[in-house]
Amino acid sequence: MASRKEQKEALRRERQERERQAHEQQRRKRLVGLAVAGALASVAVIVLVVLLLSGGGDGPSAKVLPDGGEVPAAKITDPKRAADAAGCRLTSERARSRDHSQDPDERIRYRTNPPTDGKHYEVPTEDGAYDRAPPDSSLVHTLEHGRIAIWFKPTLPKSARAALKGFFDEDSYQIVLTPRREMPYDVAASAWGRDPDPLGTGFLLACPRYNEKVFDALRTFRDEHRSNGPEPVP
Repeated sequence: MASRKEQKEALRRERQERERQAHEQQRRKRLVGLAVAGALASVAVIVLVVLLLSGGGDGPSAKVLPDGGEVPAAKITDPKRAADAAGCRLTSERARSRDHSQDPDERIRYRTNPPTDGKHYEVPTEDGAYDRAPPDSSLVHTLEHGRIAIWFKPTLPKSARAALKGFFDEDSYQIVLTPRREMPYDVAASAWGRDPDPLGTGFLLACPRYNEKVFDALRTFRDEHRSNGPEPVP
């Protein structure tokens, strides 16, 4: 039979073991809490970075593309006449490549500014209005899918940028509206047609000076080429 001293020693060891287990459980809880907090902080940082890069969570920045612009009513429905009236130029040239690049940072040289066709990054730009220009290589892939890209100088007057945003809002289906600082035009539009197979043709509407007649040129160009890419995607 164990002595009283041995019993007390056994009870002491049991108490110490219970305390050790309780302490270990509390330590694990603290570690889990720190891990969760760290993960939440990381997610918050990622969300913040994405919002900053995309210009915010509610669409393009109002500084670049303000709302409330007035869009002139349509007057001319023929693409050539509309372009001439606005002082714009229509050009086209057969595409030379439909190759894909797996490197988003690959520098691809395009024969027109802004581009209309050619080798491009394998992930296309999403439809929408942007206050920061997506990479050319992603935008060109979007053109291949039958989209129309409308490009504008970010230095245009606020009223002009608001009107372009209003034009986009009227009919945004398969449209990308994006600023482009380094181009020789105030406004331009590009498209990639499917004919002739297999590479198709690149089309460019180039408007050196912004004016209200530009909108007829944009409308007719859009209606002529939308949904007609070499790799049409709804």
